[in-house]
Amino acid sequence: MIKIDKKEDGFYQFILKSDNGNILLKSVSFSTENEVDNTLNDIKHLKDTNGKLFERRTNTDGKFLIELKNSNGKIIGSSGLYSSEAGMENGILNISNSIDLAIK
Repeated sequence: MIKIDKKEDGFYQFILKSDNGNILLKSVSFSTENEVDNTLNDIKHLKDTNGKLFERRTNTDGKFLIELKNSNGKIIGSSGLYSSEAGMENGILNISNSIDLAIK
C-alpha cells in the first residue's frame, strides 16, 4: 500500500507499507503531488530492474539500510534499519513486490 501525505511544511511524501502495516520505505520530500505521481510511475516496474535502483548501505552502527533511486540515479526514498544483510535483501524483495502490487 502506498500512502501519499502532505506534510506540515507543505511538501509531499509517499510511504510504502506492507500488507500488515509495517513501513517498508519512506520517500524524500516532493514539492507537488504531481511530482510524487511521476516518481511512482518511474519506479512502477521496479522488479524489472534486477535491483539496480537499490543502493545497499551500512550505517555507523553496522545496521543495514536501503536507498531507492529513480531511473536518473536520484535517491527518492529509504528504508528502516535491518540488523542483517539477509534481512536487507529480504527487504528489497518486499519493497519490489509491494510497489509492483500497489502501482498499476
